Amino acid sequence: MPAPHRELVLVSGATGYIGGRLSPLLLEHGYRVRVLVRDPNRLEGRTWRDQVEVALGDVLDPGSLPAAMKGVTAAYYLIHSMSSNADFGQRDLHAARNFAAAAAAQGVERIIYLGGLGKAGSELSEHLRSRQETGAALREAGVPVTEFRASIIVGSGSVSFEMIRSLTERLPVMICPRWVYTLTQPIAIDDALSYLAAALETPASAGEIIEIGGSDVMTYRDMMLTYARLRGLRRFVIPVPFLTPRLSSYWVHLVTPIPSNIAQPLIKGLGVEVIVTDDRAHRLFPGVRPMDYESAVLRALTGLEASAVETSWSDALASSQRDLPPVVLTTRDGMLIERRQRDVDAPAGAVYAEFAALGGRKGWLAFNSLWRLRGLADRLIGGVGFRRGRRHPANLRVGDAVDFWRVEAVEPGHLVRLRAEMKVPGRAWLQLEAEPLTPTRARLIQTAFFAPKGLFGLLYWYLLWPAHGFIFSRLIRKLAEGATLRAGPVAP
Repeated sequence: MPAPHRELVLVSGATGYIGGRLSPLLLEHGYRVRVLVRDPNRLEGRTWRDQVEVALGDVLDPGSLPAAMKGVTAAYYLIHSMSSNADFGQRDLHAARNFAAAAAAQGVERIIYLGGLGKAGSELSEHLRSRQETGAALREAGVPVTEFRASIIVGSGSVSFEMIRSLTERLPVMICPRWVYTLTQPIAIDDALSYLAAALETPASAGEIIEIGGSDVMTYRDMMLTYARLRGLRRFVIPVPFLTPRLSSYWVHLVTPIPSNIAQPLIKGLGVEVIVTDDRAHRLFPGVRPMDYESAVLRALTGLEASAVETSWSDALASSQRDLPPVVLTTRDGMLIERRQRDVDAPAGAVYAEFAALGGRKGWLAFNSLWRLRGLADRLIGGVGFRRGRRHPANLRVGDAVDFWRVEAVEPGHLVRLRAEMKVPGRAWLQLEAEPLTPTRARLIQTAFFAPKGLFGLLYWYLLWPAHGFIFSRLIRKLAEGATLRAGPVAP
């Protein structure tokens, strides 16, 4: 662990995609970190939450900013609007001026900002122009600003990359506007974070506008087809001249998780060539060697591998069952997630023991005949089937086979994660957790994860979802009942 720095660094936008990854990186580098948030509850579930100072504030409320800036050496501005509302530009400028003025008043030595790449004076989209105008607004108060400008950031969770990923995964034939032939220079999230962190140790970057990008210049068509190749998907891109950004955004809204009001400004920006035009980044940061697009995609795709999926499962859970519906369906980092939870009148150890005994002779408690029928179908198409049973009726260890599952993770008394080994168009996991609420009461959390491969994988999930609803809702109820019986009567 590096020796702690005396400097205190402020990160705004810490609940967002970039700020949420930059904060722990700065901690790893030994900095003291303060995060500026409007709602501290949105930090729950972050592993680094207790290692940072939390300042409540809103960049649109200038009175809330001086306390957040006090004692800060450098402040990261990682906030911007992403919508099709007409007033977003003025709102962004107002927010940036508030932030910069507070920084100047409190003696902050530097502001570090991540904006958008694009040649000034060209036909920039409204959003790209706003990103660059925000950088200018930050400079108005006199605090030196290091402004990085980037194109698409490649990483699980980046909205631009998720749009490309979702379109490529779900559409065997993509009918696209002419923007698919626009040149861009995507950069891996890890490289973008490296530049942002290195700026603190590079005084010469103060007052500079620095264009950053990966090692490849390519078209959006190349990006989609490269992604398809790495995923083993066969895709065709057909450009057409008549799809307006508005029509394109509605199409993206229908086939991806990205709503049209966010997709529309993104798509407008895709018609503008965004490539690095000077070597300032290389001269100022020779230690950062940006990777190529293929390497960036492969790294992003580790989000669909078991060892890395775990890091994106840390969504904060509500403090009581009343706060959440019985089932939550969501999409994150290309993963389809179905979570159920139930509070149980049994200690966490009894809840864990109940779900750790699933499979084999005990069965699956809910619709066993359907589980066996699924195993038979898998066997008929060359899969492992349902015949493997389990090594021990109660104990589990990593690597054990449990019917057509493989035990991928075990935390005794708390968690079991099973990876599906039956034939499915993608990757599937079932995770069961026991969280103690009191010594005699626990929360049972049951989560199904599915990383679909291509359009068929997506159809498979939604076609089987009604059946899964019956099976998994009954499974969690039976597990809760079994844990309560296992625990025995509660003393009055």
